[in-house]
Amino acid sequence: MKKTAARHPETLLSHLGRDPASHFGTVNTPVYRASTLLHDSMEAFQEAGRRGLKKGTSSYGRTGTPTTFAFEETVAALEGGYGGIAVSSGLQAVAVTLMTFAQTGKHFLIPDSVYFPTRKICHDLLRNLGVETTFYDPTLGAGISELVRDDTALIYMESPGSLTFEVQDVPAIVAAAKAAGAVTVIDNTWATPLYFQPFGHGVDIVLHAATKYMVGHSDAMLGVVVSGEQHYERLRRTSQYLGCAAAPDDVYLGLRGLRTLAVRLERHQANALALTDWLGQRPEVDRLLYPALPGDPGHALWKRDFTGASGLFGFTLQPCSREAVLAFIDGLELYGIGASWGGYESLILLTDPASMRTATRWEPVGPTLRIHAGLEHADDLIADLEAGFARLAAIDPKAGGGGIHGGKAACAG
Repeated sequence: MKKTAARHPETLLSHLGRDPASHFGTVNTPVYRASTLLHDSMEAFQEAGRRGLKKGTSSYGRTGTPTTFAFEETVAALEGGYGGIAVSSGLQAVAVTLMTFAQTGKHFLIPDSVYFPTRKICHDLLRNLGVETTFYDPTLGAGISELVRDDTALIYMESPGSLTFEVQDVPAIVAAAKAAGAVTVIDNTWATPLYFQPFGHGVDIVLHAATKYMVGHSDAMLGVVVSGEQHYERLRRTSQYLGCAAAPDDVYLGLRGLRTLAVRLERHQANALALTDWLGQRPEVDRLLYPALPGDPGHALWKRDFTGASGLFGFTLQPCSREAVLAFIDGLELYGIGASWGGYESLILLTDPASMRTATRWEPVGPTLRIHAGLEHADDLIADLEAGFARLAAIDPKAGGGGIHGGKAACAG
């Protein structure tokens, strides 16, 4: 795309990462499947190796092809960062980022609501390398400064938090980190660059499980790390040392998925709002976990910093038996039961946040569930849930008794 006036994100999604003139006029950047890359001379080969950490350069298939570079440049431009690094999954994006700054004797701060595999990297892998991790209450905001130490090298954020959707005060945390000279990292998978711009709030490094909304069709594994120029080569060096490489066909699917990201997110958000509005009126529901709702504890921060909400949310039920909640879930026809999210199909899971916390407590009155609202018609998704609640009530008739209900009241706690 020609560098002219600033464009809206929807326009950028259609044009970034494409150069038809360089690919025989093809609209989409082709899939380059390559291991060996040939060079005109030994000197050219050696020069490519010397420039291996620079953007858009490669001497071997693992370090990038035109397909890879197109995806990396597109995501970096959408985020407003200097450069992107494509890897094989969101978890690999997390691992590369944390390993880049892992040094014996250093200290990391990680939110207690973080994606559980991220916690495992800190607890098992980084601890063995001599890196100490403190898990913190994600709602601390400026109070995080009390946890920052002289050896704190990195402060990690995930907003909203995994499973329980706490919104973090990113500017306040960034300010505390900068005062201490610590690097800030955020997982921006839930909002995507369309609905939240971390670099605009001073964050140093942004990562995504591109498997989710960027790919959008549940058929590829992909991650990406985006940074400013200061940390780019260091991050890329770590990814190359660890042999991280995104598969060319998965990169292509990620690039293709980006073309429709804006229109898909609009539908995901609309469906999530329709479902949460309906769920908020159900007597079986105790609390909604979705920061786009006015009664959510994180709504004020979400409204201040975000421009939209995705289709992923949670809710807690009134006390009920495990048999009843499994009957509710297992009989659903339109909601798949499986890990991940961000695809066109709706998903539902019974979750257990309490088992994953160390710095905070999760004590709902009943089971906690997570829904990804897909692209189906909202009326059909609601009808499926309604049938599910009928199954729940048939097994546990008291499941909807007592408590405060309603859209705003249900998520105020």
